[in-house]
Amino acid sequence: MKIQESGENYLETILILEMEKGNVRSVDVANRLEFSKASISRAMGILREAGYLTIDDAGNLLLTETGRKKANQIYERHKLITRFFVEALEVSEETAEKDACRIEHVISDETFEQMRLWLQTAEEFEQMTQEVSASAQNMQQALEELNGLSGLEAMFKK
Repeated sequence: MKIQESGENYLETILILEMEKGNVRSVDVANRLEFSKASISRAMGILREAGYLTIDDAGNLLLTETGRKKANQIYERHKLITRFFVEALEVSEETAEKDACRIEHVISDETFEQMRLWLQTAEEFEQMTQEVSASAQNMQQALEELNGLSGLEAMFKK
């Protein structure tokens, strides 16, 4: 079942709160999103009916396998889009977070995968640059040692 953007936001929020606190209750979601408890209660009922979460006897929100999969997907998109904006476009962290929160729900798979590929390529390039720099330093050190040996050899020939 396809859920709306607001439903995706609720699932992502539950996942994040779960990572932060362990147990998550409706009031935690309401506080985090600054929505009324009544609005959250209604939304949790809709998500429960759709099979994305259950609520235990203590009132804890528990993501189902389907709910966790969807929440992880949205959270991954959010983090990667934020990172892309910060690293590739040099957008402030705050702006990147806000924009990613809106874009994560509507971005095409193609564009998202290209962002992922861009970041992966940038990481690989950075790693190669560091390796080349380390190799150059090692070569410079070896040359300096060889130059020192040449001077010693000249001293012994006299």
